[in-house]
Amino acid sequence: MQKKYKVGYTTGVFDLFHIGHLNILKRSKELCDFLIVGVSTDECVQSYKHRLPIIPFEERIAIVEAIRYVDMVVPQVNMNKMEAWEKLKFDVIFHGDDWKDSPLYSKYKEEFARVGVDLVFFPYTVGTSSTEVASKIQNSRND
Repeated sequence: MQKKYKVGYTTGVFDLFHIGHLNILKRSKELCDFLIVGVSTDECVQSYKHRLPIIPFEERIAIVEAIRYVDMVVPQVNMNKMEAWEKLKFDVIFHGDDWKDSPLYSKYKEEFARVGVDLVFFPYTVGTSSTEVASKIQNSRND
């Protein structure tokens, strides 16, 4: 059995909410007593994806708040996870393993190790992403 943490943190855009989103929230909550979820603001998403989410921020927040595995929702205004830790003081950060070997998370691994925060990566839900869902919708409209 894996370690049970007191406060966990995960983030996402949560655009076109799908089973992959639910999987990460459920698995995160199984490993912590209190789960905080950062939902990326429209401006944050625009800054790194160079496009706006399909679902507006206020609606994405409402969807994530309604999930029973989530104890608290906060806006993610930038990608700086250490800044979030300084405000929220979580014990662990959860993320999909599609980011595991990225330069950004290699940097976070070092920074979080210094303050005693673990990084836990879950297997990415293959075949399901908001981009793929949007593509299927677009393709079905063209048929």
